[in-house]
Amino acid sequence: MEKHTVVCLGELLIDFVPDVNGLPLSQVEAFHRAAGGAPANVAAAVAKLGGRSRFIGKVGRDPFGRYLHEALREAGVEPALVETDEARTGLAFVSLKEDGERDFIFYREPGADMLLRKEDVREEWLRDTAIFHFGSLSLIVEPSRSATLDAARRARARGALVSYDPNVRLPLWPNAETARRIILDQLPFADLVKVSEEEVGFLYEGADTEEGVRLMLSLGPRCVIVTLGSAGCRVFTRTIETTVSGVKVEAVDTTGAGDGFVGGLLWGLAEAGVKAAELEKAMEDRAFAERTLRLANAVGALTTTRRGAIPALPALSQVNEKLGEEG
Repeated sequence: MEKHTVVCLGELLIDFVPDVNGLPLSQVEAFHRAAGGAPANVAAAVAKLGGRSRFIGKVGRDPFGRYLHEALREAGVEPALVETDEARTGLAFVSLKEDGERDFIFYREPGADMLLRKEDVREEWLRDTAIFHFGSLSLIVEPSRSATLDAARRARARGALVSYDPNVRLPLWPNAETARRIILDQLPFADLVKVSEEEVGFLYEGADTEEGVRLMLSLGPRCVIVTLGSAGCRVFTRTIETTVSGVKVEAVDTTGAGDGFVGGLLWGLAEAGVKAAELEKAMEDRAFAERTLRLANAVGALTTTRRGAIPALPALSQVNEKLGEEG
């Protein structure tokens, strides 16, 4: 079977997003629900661009779990979901500031996603994996930590390119030191790592971005991409560093923007058939890197122009139209 699927594993939950920006959560009177969870957002971004994606996760056997199952299908993602009665589907309430930035409160103590086990991840869900993507929220507790890392190992053994987004959410961790240690411990599993400047500063206290990235690369990743918000991103390999400019939009809600970026990037790599061993060379090709990351920047930017994560992710036609306007 041809390997072409982007497989994402981790949390799938409901984001409750306020109808009006600029209020603290204590003053928000109305929310609307939207499917979310960083790895699920990435899978949806790939699918909406026309790629093939699968999401592996666990949801409660409850109305929210059923809603999320259908939301994935509607986005074009193949759901590889395990249902459980042990816990309910996780929820996140999101407060949006006037500039579209967010504050979170999570209700997942535990959420069903945290109970994913190694034996839940079927072999057929990994068989055609071209790219395997995971984040750090599924690493916080067992059994989801072991399930995530075991799936990453199995996918890599099958030749998949492994992508990792630390996606630091400190309120969900026992403490900052535990978060830092566990997040860094997984870098050797990854070929590709996406981080923000703030996350580099957290992971390597006292180091500037360049020094932090070099330390990451020394642990095994072939490429590290640092997102710069509206300014775009920087791509690093062991031998080069390139900056790719951002795409201008009027932001309404930044929920899912980083995940949209990752989805655009992984879609571009999958479409080009880039293998793990070829990643460094591909990203050192300036024309390829510019083209791929410019598209990823556009996906992330367009995601901020609507509320919610998965509902806001753009189709390829919208991305191409935006890039055409930018010139």
